Amino acid sequence: MFDVLTHYMAEYLPILRWQDIIDILAVAFIIYRVILLIRGTRAMQTMAGLAIVVVIYFVAGKFQLQTLHWLLGAVLGSIFILIIILFQDDIRRALIQMGQSPFLKTKVKAFNALEEIAKTAAYLSEEKTGALIVIEKDVGLSEYISSGIKLDAETSRYLLSTIFYKGTILHDGAVIIQNGRIAAAACVLPLTTNPDISRRLGTRHRAAIGITEQTDAVSVIVSEETGAISVAIGGKITRDIDPGTLRRILHNTFMVENEPDAWWKRFQKR
Repeated sequence: MFDVLTHYMAEYLPILRWQDIIDILAVAFIIYRVILLIRGTRAMQTMAGLAIVVVIYFVAGKFQLQTLHWLLGAVLGSIFILIIILFQDDIRRALIQMGQSPFLKTKVKAFNALEEIAKTAAYLSEEKTGALIVIEKDVGLSEYISSGIKLDAETSRYLLSTIFYKGTILHDGAVIIQNGRIAAAACVLPLTTNPDISRRLGTRHRAAIGITEQTDAVSVIVSEETGAISVAIGGKITRDIDPGTLRRILHNTFMVENEPDAWWKRFQKR
């Protein structure tokens, strides 16, 4: 066994260039990132379905099932177009993540903004008043802000509570927080199309999940029926949490700790 391995290494390793090693590592990294991206999503099930189709194609060719082999061959002949159609949302999300710079993370400017949001959720939960607050991160929400009423106001639990009061015109819709300020109210958000979402969730919760599927925003939801607080991140919702847990999630997500400024930030200030 050792002699065979030694002979294999002696025969093939001299042929392997350093470019080939980089090529193999790059492909392995891309495959790894794709698996991480689609793991636990509908894309994983779709990929499994495509794999089954490919297996059937080769089996049909092996056993000379001409009609089935030709039909599957015609489908797989446009595999790249088919992948783009099936995975357009996942591809868009991946490109957004690739375009985000690790050195210029947008953070909520004011620590008080997150505190005010958590306190608003706690108050509205006690009053059983429905609310949907979306906090912008790196991906801009300008197109959704333009669908509502622009405010550009300081984030305050008093103002947020007033907006979501049932007697106001602006209560129906989402409030979007941008750069620590209330950018707009009564905003229209895309609804999730994920069939795995519980049917018991209403439009407010589906909109909260939908915006986090298409962007990296964070949604805070208060149920009008039960007063339960939920938070949606990355297309996944965590339900029935207390205000303290919400506060920790927001702080951990936006990393508002008092970090020393990086060298590029100090340079920008100068």
